[in-house]
Amino acid sequence: MSNNNLKRLPRLTAILVKLQTKKLLTAFELADDFSLSVRTIYRDIRALEKAGVPIITQEGKGYSLKEGYNVPPVMFTEKQANALILVEQLVLKNKDKSIVKDYSEAIEKIKAVLDSEQKEKIHLLIKRTHLDQNYEREKNSNNLSDLQIALTNCYLINIEYTNEKNIITRRQLEPFALLSTQNWLLLAKCRLRNEFRFFRLDRIGKLELLPEKFPSHNMSLQEYFDRYY
Repeated sequence: MSNNNLKRLPRLTAILVKLQTKKLLTAFELADDFSLSVRTIYRDIRALEKAGVPIITQEGKGYSLKEGYNVPPVMFTEKQANALILVEQLVLKNKDKSIVKDYSEAIEKIKAVLDSEQKEKIHLLIKRTHLDQNYEREKNSNNLSDLQIALTNCYLINIEYTNEKNIITRRQLEPFALLSTQNWLLLAKCRLRNEFRFFRLDRIGKLELLPEKFPSHNMSLQEYFDRYY
């Protein structure tokens, strides 16, 4: 596929979405929206028709989609959905209420296209993630995305961990929660110590997601603190 075709795909998708949100659109309106020539819009409409999209052309009026036709929902990978939810929680900490309102409304639309299993995992991730506002002091980490997957799917993980004395140990963990304070922290049950412990993400070296699963810890983050502190 040529680079021109690759660049064209997002525009065709956007035109399709516009056709779904309005009963009738003219070529001139679409051309104005995308800063294109009317001739280019004609070609794009023909391309969509060839792809099987049931576009109805009303001479002298414009284009519409056949009644009952719906654009397939946007599909997110689990990591992409998790990243969106993490950003949501960062935005919710923002003091600009207009930003919070707009993003909250947008993320609700995104959540609406997730399947039921994804929604359950998102709900769990929200309950098991805590953020403070010390973002400028946080250290780097390359494992947050994989840890979100491990947490929501109850996957065991193997890590190499360097403690404050620069001693490296290997641990097998049951991820439970993620917290952002001065650093990103993983709260997990350590099978070596047989107890819950905190691990700084910037001190985690190698991380391996294991196919083996552990029984879910049926408590919220608040219930954990109430029970152990």
